[in-house]
Amino acid sequence: MNQQTALIIDDEPDIRELLELTLNRMNIATDAAADLTRARDQLQQQHYDLCLTDMRLPDGNGIELVEWIQQHRPNLPVAVITAHGNMELAVQALKAGAFDFVSKPVDLENLRNLVQAALKLSSQHQGKNLRSSHELLGDSEPMQKIRGTIAKLARSQAPVYISGESGTGKELVARLIHNKGPRADHPFIPVNCGAIPTELMESEFFGHKKGSFTGAISDKQGLFQAAHGGTLFLDEIAELPMAMQVKLLRAIQEKAVRPVGAQQETSIDTRILSASHKDLDKQVASGHFRQDLYYRLHVIQLTVPPLRDRIEDINMLSAHILNKIAAAHATTTPVLAEDAIKALQAYAFPGNVRELENILERATALCENHIIHQDDLQLPDLSDDIETKSAPQLEDYLDDKEKSVIMQALEKTRYNKTAAAKLLGISFRQLRYRLKKLGID
Repeated sequence: MNQQTALIIDDEPDIRELLELTLNRMNIATDAAADLTRARDQLQQQHYDLCLTDMRLPDGNGIELVEWIQQHRPNLPVAVITAHGNMELAVQALKAGAFDFVSKPVDLENLRNLVQAALKLSSQHQGKNLRSSHELLGDSEPMQKIRGTIAKLARSQAPVYISGESGTGKELVARLIHNKGPRADHPFIPVNCGAIPTELMESEFFGHKKGSFTGAISDKQGLFQAAHGGTLFLDEIAELPMAMQVKLLRAIQEKAVRPVGAQQETSIDTRILSASHKDLDKQVASGHFRQDLYYRLHVIQLTVPPLRDRIEDINMLSAHILNKIAAAHATTTPVLAEDAIKALQAYAFPGNVRELENILERATALCENHIIHQDDLQLPDLSDDIETKSAPQLEDYLDDKEKSVIMQALEKTRYNKTAAAKLLGISFRQLRYRLKKLGID
């Protein structure tokens, strides 16, 4: 009575039979249609949990059906079947709202993974609130819009590129897309592409076999394999060297990786989310980022706004951060005085939410009687410098400021990097990454 059902649309009887047989063995009831007209009729007459459609049909194409389903059955996951190697059409289908795609000849393992994820999404949707108001704080219009977009993106397997300045919360957004989707029970693996030494990248991403190089004393699983069934979040994707971009593109397109020293490829079922604080369009134009990889990762873009564009959220964010600080130190939660609130609302926050956290952490230590005043915030005066900067120069300006602060910490600690990292309130690994990014020896 509760058996799930799928509609299969393909004009080739052999393909329809293969798909029906595969789904029937998964205890999924199936109906079939040979063209778009019949498919639309059946979708209007009956409820389905999943739709699989070929791209080329006698009276149209699969993208037309995807668009029709988005309008009339928006909660129905639809996957398209494309000719092998035709990534342009696959990307087009994902942009139109397809849940995922599978290439011909159909790999049955990939098909089963896709079907299981889609059906899980169908059942997950029933009565579940996919909004993220308790995890992504803010009542401003930009944040309400982002939460709505996250709910939609969670229902897709399309690659998402998350853009935004440093400190805006790009990893939090990526984690929410994962947690709200059908892959939530599987791993979410975040990786900072700029923090992996170039010579270790291939082994880190794809794994290696024992004895494949000096020091490979045992088989090692790569990040793609670790994220199998789940999501791989590639942060600071613009930092990948060109040689690694080629290998990453192949892994994404083939849905398979070859560990270093292995003879055969291993299939992977991993959703890719990526992010960068750099402008990827400019990176492509300057030749530092491959255009084909850009189009593969940049199927859907989600921009996280800077804190200065949602000033009305500062009170809520501050209250949340202060509660966390108090809980961590088992003390009374500090309160922001009126002058402190006004100062925060007037500040530009070049470091965004991450900077707000650092400011409030410091102010909590400096304030008296658990009341934070403007002086306790110790906000830097950015007005004279920033007013003379045009938008394209802002990133360089912020890098110079960061470089100056790091150099001061290194000088104070006599270039002891461990002590400098502690003074700056970051991990040693984060400091090492920043030193490399900023070109500090």
